[in-house]
Amino acid sequence: MIDWEKLISAARAVRENAYARFSNFKVGAAILSADGRVFTGCNVENSSYGLTICAERAALFKAVSEGAKDIIALALFTDSAPPARPCGACRQVLFEFNPDLEIVSANLSGNVDKFKLSDIFPEGFRLV
Repeated sequence: MIDWEKLISAARAVRENAYARFSNFKVGAAILSADGRVFTGCNVENSSYGLTICAERAALFKAVSEGAKDIIALALFTDSAPPARPCGACRQVLFEFNPDLEIVSANLSGNVDKFKLSDIFPEGFRLV
């Protein structure tokens, strides 16, 4: 059972740490691993835009660096209407770890959108 409120709350809290001085678009993400651990990340922009890291990948890379590769849920938190969904790069990176990842996107207005990664990214790249 996924505690979506806890995951959304973690994503909302870490959103405040975002470094978004160019776009002013702050994003927070929280990933739940199968063993119950939560890993958070926020977007970190750079004046060389290609070097920017999204919140989803920041959270995922933190999870992997701590030994968690079996991810089961992701919460995103933004101030966009409707709630933002992962970008294409994040979709591909997440796909490699769980094509059927359960995702919730929420915003400051209280809107919540639930979906599976496979619904928005049905055919990711695979080597095998």
